[in-house]
Amino acid sequence: MARIKAAVNAHKKRRKIMKAAKGYYGAKSKQYRAAKEQVMRSLRYAYIGRKLRKRDFRQLWIARINAAARLNGMSYSRFMNGLKKANIDLNRKVLADLAVNDPAGFAKLVDTVKNA
Repeated sequence: MARIKAAVNAHKKRRKIMKAAKGYYGAKSKQYRAAKEQVMRSLRYAYIGRKLRKRDFRQLWIARINAAARLNGMSYSRFMNGLKKANIDLNRKVLADLAVNDPAGFAKLVDTVKNA
């Protein structure tokens, strides 16, 4: 069997890892093995972070909707239940944006929910 030398592909692989590790502290940006471990860990953190971001934003939207609903004399849960009964299909992102940027429009929405 022919001998395989560490050529183009091995260098490409290492270069890719070292490029991703740029700016890391100490050996993590200089030595391949340390860099590889840290890049793998960083990618894992990034993956988890993408899931957490969705969770955090939903939490923020609910807090904003709750605050705006309470200013109009209604709790969050009663407001969301009223929206379902009135067949108003708006997601929490849109409702939170409405609550922050258009309080008058949100107040009209609360009134329609109260009547439903």
